[in-house]
Amino acid sequence: MSQDQPGLTSLGKFVVFIFILGCLAGGAYFLIKTPSSENPDTNPSASNQATPKNQTTIGIAYGTEKRRWLKWAVEEFKKTDASKNIKVNLIPMGSIEGADAFLAGDKNIHVWSPASAAYKDKFIQDFQLKYHKQPIINKNDNKLVLTPMVFVMWKNRYQAFIQKYGKLNFDSIRQAMIAQNGWAGIPEKSDWGYFKFGHTNPKKSNSGLLALILAAYDYHNKLNNLTAANIVNSDFRKWSNELANGSSTKMNSSGNLMREMVSKGASVYDIVIVYENLAMSFCENARGRSGEFTVIYPEKNIWNENPYYIIDTPWTSNDQKNAAQIFYDFLKTEKIQQKAVNQGFRPDNLNVPIKSPNSPFIKYAANGIKTDINSVCEPPSADVINNIFIGWDRKQQ
Repeated sequence: MSQDQPGLTSLGKFVVFIFILGCLAGGAYFLIKTPSSENPDTNPSASNQATPKNQTTIGIAYGTEKRRWLKWAVEEFKKTDASKNIKVNLIPMGSIEGADAFLAGDKNIHVWSPASAAYKDKFIQDFQLKYHKQPIINKNDNKLVLTPMVFVMWKNRYQAFIQKYGKLNFDSIRQAMIAQNGWAGIPEKSDWGYFKFGHTNPKKSNSGLLALILAAYDYHNKLNNLTAANIVNSDFRKWSNELANGSSTKMNSSGNLMREMVSKGASVYDIVIVYENLAMSFCENARGRSGEFTVIYPEKNIWNENPYYIIDTPWTSNDQKNAAQIFYDFLKTEKIQQKAVNQGFRPDNLNVPIKSPNSPFIKYAANGIKTDINSVCEPPSADVINNIFIGWDRKQQ
């Protein structure tokens, strides 16, 4: 630059300074005002910020086995007149994780919809201890859809297992788990390695907890009145430890467990225990990988009612309680329940048939799916659940 070029006057420098200051202030404004880029589906608080004043928002913490059905149902609900004043936020959580969120005071959720009522008494006990009140408003008819528990096993391995052990139950699984030579005890099957059984983590997932409950009922040959004394019984503890040792329990959800079984094949799991609807939803995916699935129903089973609990928390308004009930009533209508059947659930609405055209209960009958469940156990008390958890923690040490 030429040295004789004129420089800025004092006034010019002042104008430049004001311009730069204005740019900085504008940038700060937009940084503060720009909305979060987080997905509202996974960040309910961000979604709530855009809710009109005349709309009531409800957050539903739900077991992820219902994800496809509930997401579809919310979109259908948006087409109704009732939805004009109601916004539904779906918050996917493990069943026990959802209960813990209420106890932690998560103000984004107002409804708890776990996979089953098995953890209900434990949740009520803990809630009353913290909030000194009964948590659940709709105590009676709060079921959405039903599904029992099933074992899912590769068909060729099931045939070999029956040849060796005669039948499949928790005790024969235990025998296979403790066999020192694994599958080698069956002629020409030594290359299958050790026997591999999986269920979800019972401290995080309802299906893992139910696996432990059903194993206890199986051992004590009961359908109800499981007691803390049954759980701490020394012979049962030895038996259950043999079943647990070597079992894979790292997964926090049944869906993730099934995905790993299908994607990695029999090298990871010979058999798992999950919800019936999940077994049906993964039957197609399994074909062409490690073969087909066989579905086996436990001799003593339990219903997963997928309850819908409206929780009376300090942060839940009467409008939110009413909105939650309206959405529940919508989920029980025939159209919405029929969609649930198509996704492998059993409807709670008795006007909806299970064996409808294209029903998965007919489509996968050859895989072992059946409609009749004979021996059903009752959910145990909070005291039993507490002792199951204590025993589980001691096994992990």
